[in-house]
Amino acid sequence: RMCGPTRGAVMGALIYEGLAQDEKEAQKLAESGAIEFSPCHHHHAVGPMAGVVSPSMPVFILENKTFGNRAYCTQNEGLGKVLRYGGMGPEVIARLKWMETDLYPALDRALQSLPDGIDVKALLAQALHMGDEGHNRNRAGTSLFLRAIGPALARTNRDNEVLARVIEFIDRNDHFFLNLSMPAAKAMLEPAEGVPGSSIVTVMARNGTDFGIRISCLPERWFTAPAGEVKGLYFPAFTAEDANPDIGDSTITETAGYGGMAMAAAPAIVKFVGGSPQLALQTTLEMYEITFGEHDGFTIPTLNFRGTPLGIDVRYVAETGILPRLNTGIAHKKPGVGMVGAGILRAPEKCFADAFEALKELC
Repeated sequence: RMCGPTRGAVMGALIYEGLAQDEKEAQKLAESGAIEFSPCHHHHAVGPMAGVVSPSMPVFILENKTFGNRAYCTQNEGLGKVLRYGGMGPEVIARLKWMETDLYPALDRALQSLPDGIDVKALLAQALHMGDEGHNRNRAGTSLFLRAIGPALARTNRDNEVLARVIEFIDRNDHFFLNLSMPAAKAMLEPAEGVPGSSIVTVMARNGTDFGIRISCLPERWFTAPAGEVKGLYFPAFTAEDANPDIGDSTITETAGYGGMAMAAAPAIVKFVGGSPQLALQTTLEMYEITFGEHDGFTIPTLNFRGTPLGIDVRYVAETGILPRLNTGIAHKKPGVGMVGAGILRAPEKCFADAFEALKELC
């Protein structure tokens, strides 16, 4: 049942790891039963879009210092024909290898020189004041990260050309910060798991085939429904006929109170995902109807610095009939092609209805 983009990313990862020489060999190996597949969320991790993490891929480590838990995510490759969108080919593998051999060591040396690391939550809060929403618009967040790590990159530099390429790569990839905002959300949400009787959603995820949620009082149980169809803007030469259903772990951002929840902070995002600035504002205002509270640390200037909607509550979803609104990228339904657009959709109702019924049984 694995969708095309995820199959493409799996095959690409097998080639990247040296376990297969080409796509045909990778497909045969992936179908053989010799490879174990497991959701990122089962390993304190998140993966954007196809979401594949293989053994040699470097990951960011995000620590929740209040609770001591950690979350993980790969580095962001950028947009277009990239592995996370199911893209395959020599250029995809070459980029991943450069990220492993040059980008990762440069970032690692820089971060190791910072005894307190980088406060990603503070960067997120500032990015929301600069036009980002932390999911599909990360231009400010990426710039703030580069600003935060820049001096350490320079001080630990071993090769000026490598340093220049690292800075250029991050600077030219407005979505680089996504792979920090996602594990930050995961790290913030995991301590809320396992609260008896709690109806708060702690995970929303999609694999391109199914959409699944988890709630606090039943942290090990998935409530699933078919992944939805995204309505959005497409790159030239692509249409809705090319689109795979909704995919990726990036809805962890909405679960944590930003992303689609904070679209009012990022009206310019509609140039990427479609809609209008008024829709962005209306989306955030509507999401307050289904959340338990408002974020203390993430605020929206245009709403007089009101906290973002936080804590999707399956009781409120059942009461109002309002479903979480998500913004997302769109992957081509065939393996190997990659990104074809971006758009907006609602989470499927069945997940929340089933979770509400399970909650009633507990009570």
